[in-house]
Amino acid sequence: MKFAPAKVTLAVLVALSGSAFAQTAAPAAEPVDPISYNISAVSNYKYRGQDQNTSKTTGFKPALQGGVDYANPNGFYVGNWNSTVNFLTPNGDKANVEVDLYGGYKFPLGDFGMDVGALTYYYPGATQANTTELYAAASYGPVTAKYSNTVSKGYFGVGITGAHDARGTGYLNLAFAQEIMPKVTLKASVGSTMFTTDGKKAGGTDYMDYSVGASYDLGEGMSVTGSYVGANKKNSYTYAIDSSKSVNNGTFIVMLTKAI
Repeated sequence: MKFAPAKVTLAVLVALSGSAFAQTAAPAAEPVDPISYNISAVSNYKYRGQDQNTSKTTGFKPALQGGVDYANPNGFYVGNWNSTVNFLTPNGDKANVEVDLYGGYKFPLGDFGMDVGALTYYYPGATQANTTELYAAASYGPVTAKYSNTVSKGYFGVGITGAHDARGTGYLNLAFAQEIMPKVTLKASVGSTMFTTDGKKAGGTDYMDYSVGASYDLGEGMSVTGSYVGANKKNSYTYAIDSSKSVNNGTFIVMLTKAI
């Protein structure tokens, strides 16, 4: 899952009065629309380092993605993000679409930018993969640390069947994003998926994922991103169509995005 950060509107009025040099008040800055949209085409949709299309073994598995966000100036936000996917759930249902629904609150805390919220991943026709998490993030300059905790019984299919569930599965991500030259932003992240003892008994495996790349601003809301994404353990989801091919293999991914 991926969603755009909420936007904050800041309007400034300047007026000079009580002086022989008084001027007419400057016009207010144009308010920023609290609703934004995005659409992307990507050569391979990986989430937390793992392929979300297990139907073939090549690294080229194109996906179409897009979403909408509403950001209130007071810090509250809600949004929806969607992507094409292709995998099987433990009972054999095929997931074709991922629908993410989320909401939260962003606020400053000293020099830090804070973000808390909830996110549900929904798969129409393949509900065994449905997952809900609570998250909290802190940003300082170009660095963001985010922790997510699973509150649903299942974690993307793990823990749905049998006596053990995947509640409490944690995911910790550390991300870096910094403009290194005009229009070019360097991006890197490392994440760790951590199952509880019960989650491991249900079939979950701890692992780490990584991503490193850069984006280029093409103007008019267009950008292109190239990144190398993968994970450290060559394990596959138990419902991978071809279990001989690890969904964790590192892959170079290209994404073209239009933001409105």
